[in-house]
Amino acid sequence: MEKDCGAWINLLSHRVKARMDAKFQDLGITGVQSRVIFYILKHCEDGPVFQRDLESAFRMSRSTATGILQLLERNGIIRRESVESDARLKSLVPTQRASELDEQVRACLRETDRMLTRGISDGQLQLFKETAAQMLRNLDEWNDEAPAD
Repeated sequence: MEKDCGAWINLLSHRVKARMDAKFQDLGITGVQSRVIFYILKHCEDGPVFQRDLESAFRMSRSTATGILQLLERNGIIRRESVESDARLKSLVPTQRASELDEQVRACLRETDRMLTRGISDGQLQLFKETAAQMLRNLDEWNDEAPAD
C-alpha cells in the first residue's frame, strides 16, 4: 500500500527526532530541547523571550512547553527572570551552559538539514517548503471548520 502524505510526514518526523536525540544524548539534551535552546538564544538578542513565544513558534501546548522549560532550567541551561513591568511574567534567559551548547546545536541542525536536502534541487526544496506551509494552513483551517454532519 502506498503511503499517504500524513504517513510520510510522520515517518520523516520520527526519523529526524530519533537522529537528533541520538546526536544530543551525550550533551544531556533532546532534539526538541536543542531547538528550544536555539530559539531562545536567537531571539533573546531582540528582547525578552517568554514561554508563550515558544508555544506560538513551535505550536505546542502550555503543558508541553512548561515541561521542556522546567528540564532546561533544572539542567542549568536557562533561567526564568521576573519582568519589572509584570511580576507574573518570566523571561527565559539563556545561561552560560546554553551559550556553550550553541555551536554544537547549530552544527547539528545544519548537518540534519544538509542530510535531509541532499540530492534535492533548490527548486524542489522551495516547492517542498511551499507545499508543507500550505499543508499546515490546511490543517489550521480544518481545525477552524465546524464539524460536518
